[in-house]
Amino acid sequence: MRRRLLITASALAPWLAACQTARKLIAPPLSNYREPHRPQFHFTPSAGWMDKPCGLVFHQGVYHLFYQYHPAATLWGAIHWGHATSRDLVRWGPQPIALEPEEERFAFSGSTVVDTDNTAGFGAQALVALYTRHDMAAEIDDRRDFQTQHLAYSVDGGRSWLAFDDEPVMPNPGAAKDFRDPKLLRHAPSRRWVAVVAAGDHVEFWVSRDLKRWEWKSDFGRRFGSHASAWESPDLFALPVENGGGGEQRWVLLQSMTAGSPNSGSGMQYFIGEFDGEQFVLDERFEREVPYGRGVWLDQGRDHFGGLTWPFGSEGQRALIAWMSNWDYARQVPASSWRGAMTLPVTLSLRQTPLGLRLHTRPLPALETLRQQSASLAAAPIRGASIDLVTASGGIDPRAMELELVLEPGTMGRCGVELSNSRGERYRIGFDATQQLYYSDRTEAGDHRFSARFAGTVHTALRPPGGGPLRLRLFFDASSAELFADDGALQMTEVFFPSEDFTHATLFAEGPGAKLISGRVHRLARIWP
Repeated sequence: MRRRLLITASALAPWLAACQTARKLIAPPLSNYREPHRPQFHFTPSAGWMDKPCGLVFHQGVYHLFYQYHPAATLWGAIHWGHATSRDLVRWGPQPIALEPEEERFAFSGSTVVDTDNTAGFGAQALVALYTRHDMAAEIDDRRDFQTQHLAYSVDGGRSWLAFDDEPVMPNPGAAKDFRDPKLLRHAPSRRWVAVVAAGDHVEFWVSRDLKRWEWKSDFGRRFGSHASAWESPDLFALPVENGGGGEQRWVLLQSMTAGSPNSGSGMQYFIGEFDGEQFVLDERFEREVPYGRGVWLDQGRDHFGGLTWPFGSEGQRALIAWMSNWDYARQVPASSWRGAMTLPVTLSLRQTPLGLRLHTRPLPALETLRQQSASLAAAPIRGASIDLVTASGGIDPRAMELELVLEPGTMGRCGVELSNSRGERYRIGFDATQQLYYSDRTEAGDHRFSARFAGTVHTALRPPGGGPLRLRLFFDASSAELFADDGALQMTEVFFPSEDFTHATLFAEGPGAKLISGRVHRLARIWP
C-alpha cells in the first residue's frame, strides 16, 4: 500500500496555479468581506469559487465544514476540498485546503467520519474521508468509469490529510455514468459502515467493516421522486418524530438534483422510511404520496442545493447547511473576488402533519447570539407600504436583518416585506391570500441581464395545511432572503443582486389590507473579524 500527501503537481497549468496559490487565499485582507453582495453572516470563501458542502463532521467539540472549491478562479474548475471550522455552526474560521486535485482528477464530494474504533487501522479517532475522484481525461474519452471512490485520512484533527492509496476502494461498476458523492454512516446494530452513493437515477447502499473493502447491498429510487436530472449528494439519517410520542423514529433520505425543483432548476427532495443497514424501504403512507415524477422538496425557493447534515444536540437532531445558489445561473451571478455562499444552518425535525410525516426546518438557536440590537413592533393595520421597518426599529439596516412576524393576511391580496433602494429596484417576499401561496418576487430586484434564467417569474409555494395567522421568520443578508414559515413547515431561499444595496424595508399589504399582530426586528452581527 502506498500513502502520500494529497499535494501533487497538476498536469494542466491553471490547476497547478490553483494549488500553488490556494494557501495564499486562506487569510485575505478584511476588505475582501466588504465587496458588493457579500453576505455578512453566511459562510463564504475568502476568494474563488465555492459550491456544495461535503465531508461534514463533528469531532472533539469542533464542527468541520468541507466544501467544493476552486481557489484560483470565480468559476467552476479544479475542484478541491475547502475547509472551515466552527464551535457553534455560526462563526467560521478558515482552514488550509484539505484535498487537492491529483493531476487531472478532481476531488469531488464525499463524506467524513470519526473512526472511533480504528476499524480502518489509521488510528483511533482518525478522521476518514470517502470521496469521489473525478477523472476529467476519462470523461473526455467518454469512458463510463470516470468517477470512483477513494479514501483519505487525518490523524491530527483535520489539519492535514493523507491519501490511502491510488487505487479506488470502490471502483465504478460502470452501470451508471454518474457514481458519486458517497455519504458514510455507522450502522450500530450490524457494526458496519454504510455508504450511500448516488448512481444516476438512484442511490446505492454499500457496506464495509473497515472502510476499505466494500460490498453492494441494494439500491433505491428508480421508481420514486423526480428524475429531471441525475441524483446527487445523498444523506441518510434517523430522526425522532417530534410529535409522535413513544420514541417513534424514521429514517430520512435526502438527495439533490440540478434540475426539476418546484420553481425550476436545482433543489433537494427527500424520502421517509425504514433502513435496516442494507435496504431503505419507504414508509407506506409516504409511498402512496410520492408517485414517479414528484418528490417532496425541502426548500421551495430557487437557491437551496446539495445540503448535508451534522449530528446536533443530545436528542438525535440533525443540523443542515446547503449551497445557496442554483446551477441554472450559478456561473453567471455577479462576483468580484468570490462566488458562492452557504445557507444558514438549520435544525431538521420530523412532524406528523395532515399530509403525513414531513420535515420541518428551523434556524439554528445559536444564530440568536448574532443579535446586536432588537426592537418590538406594535400591533397595527397594514395598508399599502405603511410600516417603515427601518424607522420603526430605530435604524436597523435591512442588509443584515432578522424579522419575527405574526400577520393576519386578510382574505385577498398580497402582504409581506419589501426591500428597495434609491434606484427604484425592489424585492418582495410574503403571502398571497387570494391563492393561499407564499411567494418571492425578485423580478424587479436589479439588472438581470447576466442570465435569462435568473429573474423569470414570481416564485410560489402552496401554504401547508393549518391556517391561522402567518408566523414568519425572515433573514436578509446583503443579497439573500431566507423565509421560515408556519413553524418551519415551509422554507424558501432566494438570492438577488440589486444595482445598489437595499437600504429600505417596509411591511406592505395590497387590496383590503392585512394586520400586524406582533413583530420583532433584529440587527445581526458580521461573522467575520
